[in-house]
Amino acid sequence: MLQRSVFFLSDRTGITAETLGHSLLTQFDGIEWKKRYAAFMDSAAKVQVIVEQINAAAEQEGKPPLVFSTLLDPVVLASVRRANCVLFDFFEICLGPLEAALQQPPVRTPGRSHVLRQDASYFRRIAAIQYALNSDDGANTRLLSDADVILVGVSRTGKTPVCVYLALQYGVLAANYPFTPEDMGVMQLPPLLQPMQKKLFGLTLSPARLQTIREERYPGSHYASFAECQRELQWQNELYRQCDIPSIDTTSVSIEEISASIIDRAHLERRQYGT
Repeated sequence: MLQRSVFFLSDRTGITAETLGHSLLTQFDGIEWKKRYAAFMDSAAKVQVIVEQINAAAEQEGKPPLVFSTLLDPVVLASVRRANCVLFDFFEICLGPLEAALQQPPVRTPGRSHVLRQDASYFRRIAAIQYALNSDDGANTRLLSDADVILVGVSRTGKTPVCVYLALQYGVLAANYPFTPEDMGVMQLPPLLQPMQKKLFGLTLSPARLQTIREERYPGSHYASFAECQRELQWQNELYRQCDIPSIDTTSVSIEEISASIIDRAHLERRQYGT
C-alpha cells in the first residue's frame, strides 16, 4: 500500500484543520496515511521543528507531504510555504472570497472559534453533558421527562456514546434506556416509557456486530452468544415497527453520522456555541 505523510498545522487547537483534512482524505483509497499533528504553532522554534519534519518526510518518501493548515500568522505561514510540501491553506481558500463579499478584512486572530464565550448555549452544553451522565442506562428515571430525546435499544447498541456526543456537540439533553430480557416477555414498551413514546429513538445493529461487542466484554457468556443477540434484536426491531419508533442501524455508521441523523429525524434543536 502506498504511504504518504500528511501534516495538520494550526496556531491553536488544530481541530478545524484535522476535521476538514480527514474528511478530504477519506475520499482516497489505497493509501496509508502517516499523520502528524502540530497545534499551537506560535513560535519560530516550533515552526522550525515542523518544517524540518516536513522536509525529512519528503526526502524519505520521494514525494512532498500534504499539509493541511489553519495557520493565520503570516510569518509562520511563510515558513511553511518554503517547506517541500503541498499546502492546503483552508483559511486562505475561504478568507479571500469572504473578504471580497463582505468588503471587510478579517482580523486574523487565532482560536476564535474555540474561545469560551459567556453565553447560554455554552453553558447549555455543559449542563447537557452532566444530564447525559446522570441519566445513563436509565439510572435516574425521574430525569427522563426532561429529555429532548431518549435513545433506546438492547444492551451494547451504542446508546451512551451517542448521548454524550449529542450533549457535547449540540447541547441536546439525551437520555438512554436499555431494554432488558425482563422487558421482552411482552411486545410492548416498558410502562415507564409509554408516556414518553414520542421522545424515543431506537438504535440497532447486526447480530454479528452485537455479538462481537458483547464478546469483548463478557467472552463465552450466554449474553454474548449469537443466538441471544439475534433473539434480543428481533424483539427490539419488531417493537420499533409496532410502536412506530424511528431507528437507525449503527453497524457501520460513525457516531457523528448517527448523531446528525437523530438531530435531523427527531427535529432537535442544535445548540452549538462554535465550530
